[in-house]
Amino acid sequence: MRIGVFGIGGVGGFFGARLARSGADVTFIARGKTLEALRSRGIRIESVDGGFTLNPVNAIASDERAAKKFDVVLLAVKAWQVPKAARQLEPMLHAHGVVIPLENGIDTPEQLVPILRPQQVAGGLCALVSFTMEPGVIRHVGAEPLVMFGELDNHRSERLQRLLDAFLRAGVKTEIPPDIHRSMWTKFVFITPMSGVGAITRVPLGVWRAIPESRRLAQIAVEEVVAVASARGIKLDDDVVARTMQRYDHLPPDSTASLQRDVTEGKPSELEAQIGAVVRLGREAGVPTPVHEVIYSALLPLERTARR
Repeated sequence: MRIGVFGIGGVGGFFGARLARSGADVTFIARGKTLEALRSRGIRIESVDGGFTLNPVNAIASDERAAKKFDVVLLAVKAWQVPKAARQLEPMLHAHGVVIPLENGIDTPEQLVPILRPQQVAGGLCALVSFTMEPGVIRHVGAEPLVMFGELDNHRSERLQRLLDAFLRAGVKTEIPPDIHRSMWTKFVFITPMSGVGAITRVPLGVWRAIPESRRLAQIAVEEVVAVASARGIKLDDDVVARTMQRYDHLPPDSTASLQRDVTEGKPSELEAQIGAVVRLGREAGVPTPVHEVIYSALLPLERTARR
């Protein structure tokens, strides 16, 4: 199985390196300084679970044709980069290959299907706290790494079973859940309020979760996402709100979401794919989302400034 990794940041770099270290046939698809670093120094993982360096690694440019087409591509770019990335990877993907999106948004499969063949798109998600220190250097600071993926019709396919086996050989906790859409929404319920509250408070998770007012804000935000999911026919666990708040409590106190880090650094963020998506989908379903509307409105000027 030939695996391509498109987007070599905290997610793609970490999981791609773990797969490559275990002997999987992995090619990193990158550009600019990241591509230069991979070709000259390989990739280095700094992790709370133990670090390692791989050098050399297989790396090609994002606008370069692969020598052989990929059976699987792990797509780990920012949510707003998905359409462009899909057009670039389309000629690299085997006709019977599959793209596994690992972005934080909820509608990446819907963005991919019009560009790729429908059978080339699966659902996916991941969980870990990691980020890029410098090109080719990834730091994992918390949360047990987890990957989930599944066919969009939820049938158990041979190709995803092979990918599951590859991740398990790499020592990564991995699952093919019974319903990938439900699992993606469960992740969305977790990451979106964390991103939004972190971005507007500008403090790590350990600070805002300990203050009753900001903690309550996060809980209401979680409840709003659950209500939107329910209106769209996604039945989550009855205790999903309580379990999400518990997950926040178990993360390292200095944890931040990638959206928060991008906003803080004045970079374009996944505001539309996360906070904006809750507002948009809520309006479509007739579900009020006042906390998300306030967060979205407060962050939108920063987002537009960053994109200029």
